[in-house]
Amino acid sequence: MILLSHPTGNANVRHAALGLARAGLLGEFCTSLNYRETPALRRLLPESLRLQLRRRSFPSELAPLTRAYPMRELVRLLAPRAGLRSLVRRETGPFSVDAVYHALDRRVAARVAQRKFTGVYAYEDGADATFRAARRTGLTTFYDLPIGYWRAARTILTEEAEREPEWASTLHGNQDSPAKTARKDEELALADVVLVASSFTLKTLDAAPDFRGRVVLIPYGAPAPVAPPPPRERNASARSSRLRVLYVGSLGQRKGLSYLFRAADQLAGAIDLTVIGAKPMTPCAPLDAALARIRWIPSAPHAQVLTEMAAHDVFVFPSLFEGFGLVLLEAMAMGLPLITTAHTAGPDLISDGVEGYIVPIRSTSAIVERLDFLRRNPATRMEMARAAQLRAQQFTWDHYESTLAACVQTTLAAR
Repeated sequence: MILLSHPTGNANVRHAALGLARAGLLGEFCTSLNYRETPALRRLLPESLRLQLRRRSFPSELAPLTRAYPMRELVRLLAPRAGLRSLVRRETGPFSVDAVYHALDRRVAARVAQRKFTGVYAYEDGADATFRAARRTGLTTFYDLPIGYWRAARTILTEEAEREPEWASTLHGNQDSPAKTARKDEELALADVVLVASSFTLKTLDAAPDFRGRVVLIPYGAPAPVAPPPPRERNASARSSRLRVLYVGSLGQRKGLSYLFRAADQLAGAIDLTVIGAKPMTPCAPLDAALARIRWIPSAPHAQVLTEMAAHDVFVFPSLFEGFGLVLLEAMAMGLPLITTAHTAGPDLISDGVEGYIVPIRSTSAIVERLDFLRRNPATRMEMARAAQLRAQQFTWDHYESTLAACVQTTLAAR
């Protein structure tokens, strides 16, 4: 039986838990917060906070196996609203993301000592104490690496800080302390199996000194469309119509945002750009200026994000360093062609020129060229949209769950 842990539990974590549970392999799922709304909470909490907390509600199927430790995470979520940002400062804040990860890691390590499990499954930055305890008791360690290896990231992001100094404050990976990066290396060294979701993440492990571990690549799944995409045919005969362009993700330069915003400026009057994502806590003047020129949605529930996707023509994701980019599959499922880079799961998901385009990182000109072509060629764009939606259907969460469960089961049986 597996002890699975993750503090926040995004979509891939939920489906990992469901896959293990449905295969009879999940002994326990430890997380920080499993929100259950009640009439009293609906009355007491502001709507914006309730929307945020609803994203932290896990399927009822997992309820009997879920153990939550909510207090530290609740303070992390509430402190910025109360103006107490020092409490959540990266690494040093007592209620920072790092502190939340480490606190849960320690609690899970204590659970491991009870010897009820045959393996542990943990994620980057939250596995060190868990894996150490697992080694002491002879348990198998499964390490999920949701983004590329840190040394590979540091090389690219250090270069980026030199190229785009005004955006450097948003390159948070460059600010990781030696203690944090050493912890990442220790987790990797203690892993029996490393799970990645893209060939790009797999490739970044080449930068890991002396790493010779077993790596398994299992791509994520796409959601079923919440509604049929709107009839984009209305633009088919209007060659001069404005192209509706969407980006969804965090608003830091690791995502290549300066290059997207410059492309939008060059295509002013020809495209309408919508950006969905929260600004980083550290100020960034060029980001603020860019957001003032476009349609910006700071936060949206997942259903609204999918609806926005269905209302646009193309999805641009010019990331410099990504583990997968789950939004890519979500956009494809909603019928959007992609413009993305080879430093994402893009090459695993699409063929260049069929369901979208793979462009070089840091290339405003390539983004401009592809967007302008799609604007001027609506028939081709619609062909790509149909191809993207069909391709997304080949990536299902059911497949992710069953493949991950089979990997875990086979590994445990071989030990």
